[in-house]
Amino acid sequence: MWTASLVAAVGGSFGVVAVPVQLYATTGSSAAVGAAAVVSFLGLAGAALGTGALADTRDRRRVLLAAQSGLAVVYLALWAQAALGGAPLWLLLLLVGGQGLSLGAISTTSGAVLPRLVPGDLLPAANSLSSLVRYTGSIVGPALAGLLIPVIGLAGLYLCDAVALLAVLYAVHRLPALPPTGAPPRGSIGRQVLAGFRYLAGSRMLVAVLAVDLAAMVFGMPSALYPELAARVFGPASAGFLYAAYPAGVVLAGLGSGLFTRARRHGLMMAGAAIAWGATVVVFSLTTRLWTALVVLAAGGAVNFVLSTFRNAISQAYTDDAMRGRIQGALTVVLFGGPQLANLLHGSIGALAGPRLTIGVGGLLTVVTVVAVLRTVPELRRYSVASSHEEPAT
Repeated sequence: MWTASLVAAVGGSFGVVAVPVQLYATTGSSAAVGAAAVVSFLGLAGAALGTGALADTRDRRRVLLAAQSGLAVVYLALWAQAALGGAPLWLLLLLVGGQGLSLGAISTTSGAVLPRLVPGDLLPAANSLSSLVRYTGSIVGPALAGLLIPVIGLAGLYLCDAVALLAVLYAVHRLPALPPTGAPPRGSIGRQVLAGFRYLAGSRMLVAVLAVDLAAMVFGMPSALYPELAARVFGPASAGFLYAAYPAGVVLAGLGSGLFTRARRHGLMMAGAAIAWGATVVVFSLTTRLWTALVVLAAGGAVNFVLSTFRNAISQAYTDDAMRGRIQGALTVVLFGGPQLANLLHGSIGALAGPRLTIGVGGLLTVVTVVAVLRTVPELRRYSVASSHEEPAT
């Protein structure tokens, strides 16, 4: 399944480039591209919460197979409309919404499936491999798409996405049945989603994990200010390098993840990585040399990889299997919504206070918030793989 996801991460990510390019070519307006991003996130958030409830009441293999099949159908529809000469804006936005629905369902269900396939002590390694695939695809896929547009066109890119998903469909089909481990919960999906939020709110550990992650993403993610920094500090040609430095650090950390995934103190690793991320953001706000800024951002990407690896491992191992789908749904919304909120906050505050002060204060707030969480919830600092609620079902 991991090998199939690698194929899909590269060959199945061409739509990330093809959809915005087609939207802009159709409308001539960047507003349409922004509207598509909102539509996609709304679909993703709704699907993440609803599918989380389904993953706790149905065979997770079947739910994941349906979600992957839905995404393949969306890409086939995008291929068909592009091959026929394009589609009106409303239809493109409808397909973008379907893409967001499918991605939200896939991300949520995959997070709930993993602890059923991998022992608890190997969850950090499994999550690091999954993250490595995702980030590698986000770099290589769009780069290949840009090179292939003049050769095979937008229709060809959509078709490549659909074909790449066949590998994932085959892999999911080969998985064992993953039915609910206990009696399925009763009630509507809405009630089950609310039960998931009550479970989350009642767990000090999971709330602490969520608070640390949100602090790092919302306070400490300054990418909305890169264009202004490029124009005023580092030079106009530096914007692309600034955006590339962070994922480069993520990939490097992923390639060396065997150095830290064997650590037992998962809570301390996550919190320490969040504090280190805040510190790198502060250093980034103070530097005026491009090469220093790139090194710092790459280091930040590396420690954020550690943070996300142990965040996933803790949330998966600590959550009861009967609630994993719903908790993963909530975390999926946070994972995708946090950077959007960060862009809004950094963009609006940076326009008033200036980019460097905004970034520096954001880094400090990250450090202060994580330290406060550790003092308030000391069990996060003490949490280790041996203290998880249960061994995953195999």
